[in-house]
Amino acid sequence: MIKMIATDVDGTILKWGLDFSPKLLKCVDELKANGIKLVLVTGRMHCAAIPVAKRLGIDTPIISYQGGLIKDCHNQTLYQSNLPSEYAKEIIQWARKNKIHINLCLDDKLYVEEDNEIVKNYTDGKLIDYTVCSFDDLKIENVNKILAIDLHNPDKVTGWVEELKKKYPSLYIVKSTPYFCEIGSGEAKKSLGVEFLRKMWGLKKEEVMTIGDQNNDIDLIQAGGIGVAMGNGTPELKACADYITDTVENDGFVKAVEKFVTLKVV
Repeated sequence: MIKMIATDVDGTILKWGLDFSPKLLKCVDELKANGIKLVLVTGRMHCAAIPVAKRLGIDTPIISYQGGLIKDCHNQTLYQSNLPSEYAKEIIQWARKNKIHINLCLDDKLYVEEDNEIVKNYTDGKLIDYTVCSFDDLKIENVNKILAIDLHNPDKVTGWVEELKKKYPSLYIVKSTPYFCEIGSGEAKKSLGVEFLRKMWGLKKEEVMTIGDQNNDIDLIQAGGIGVAMGNGTPELKACADYITDTVENDGFVKAVEKFVTLKVV
């Protein structure tokens, strides 16, 4: 019996902004009424995930930064694993040398060195602010993650992932969308976040359903007893899933819940 659902956000339950479908909102209400824990597991900044949780009316802990940070609804930190400062400094120099735009997430605040279409596109619909400054003016500590972005060339992003994985095998480096290369601590994985909460609540793996749509969700769906890939998911993710549901546009999350979760009418 499923007692916990750990779900990715963007592309899984949400198309953009905070525009949830009526079916999804009704499904979430039914899950809450049945005492099933719904947990957001996202690459988003924590501050960008809070509005999502509020819109859904859930008060479970949020797993953000690909698993690098877990905070409860009272903003208490349950788990945190930051990108080591020395690696963060090296990656900043790598990005500068190669003229790559990076978002620097430090202490759950977003910093960029240039105010451009890339950061505007990233923050659009997420209800977060950002600061434009030289990274040399910042104390590079408590780095949640670095996000390298190219909005026009997915192959280039794939190349960054391969290059950085070879250079930094101890870090967690993943292509989270066709245009994003996420760089974080090796202990910042969605699966580890799910495992942390599952054990905290005394649940078995088979009592957990996990669902996502991108390659950074591969370890997420493998962390559940039932791992579900969205119909709009990547081929790599679908190959690892126990079940492939419909797309986010067609309420794939809701259909997965209807298939695998027993809900009593309350």
